Amino acid sequence: MRVVLAEDSAVLREGMVRLVELRGHRVVAAVGDGQQLVSAVDDEVPDVVVTDVRMPPGHSDEGLRAALECRRRHPGLPVVVFSQYVENRIARDLLAESAAGIGYLLKDRVADSREFLDAVERVAAGGTALDPEVVAQLVRRGRDGLAELTPRELEVLAAMAEGLSNAAIAARLVVGERAVEKHVAGIFTTLDLPPSPQENRRVVAVLRYLRRD
Repeated sequence: MRVVLAEDSAVLREGMVRLVELRGHRVVAAVGDGQQLVSAVDDEVPDVVVTDVRMPPGHSDEGLRAALECRRRHPGLPVVVFSQYVENRIARDLLAESAAGIGYLLKDRVADSREFLDAVERVAAGGTALDPEVVAQLVRRGRDGLAELTPRELEVLAAMAEGLSNAAIAARLVVGERAVEKHVAGIFTTLDLPPSPQENRRVVAVLRYLRRD
């Protein structure tokens, strides 16, 4: 099995390489950021990718975004996300079409190296390896999408619930109206509210906000 690893911690990356190779597989590239991951996958077209989520330069979700790009360029490419964090919005994108060939493991919940390697091999063979906590968070936070909104988006949505226009929201938050428009668009995207002639997205978003726990 040919493997590409992406992990920004050099010590952890080297340890993962040794584990994979001791199992009899070949690590064809071991990189430290998302851009290098995409390039390595294009060059090597491996049997499976293992990537962290938070990597340089921003240490937010670069690894997961790189995995999405790799899957876009190489449909069906098996990917195992191995991280301390659950990034819900992009994780749902990764699982959107099918969970086949996808794994999402939490570093502090993997009991031993054998469990990790078994999961990588299962995903490479087209199977699935999802930590139960990952599934629970995706289901819990995916019910209405509100938990995925940024603090600023929540402020904008709260103002929308008061009936304020974009111009009035901009005045209250002391930002440009264009910035408010971008936040509103982000709210619609996060809440999965595409344009529809049957319903007013602004009203639907406000109703979800008002029904929150």
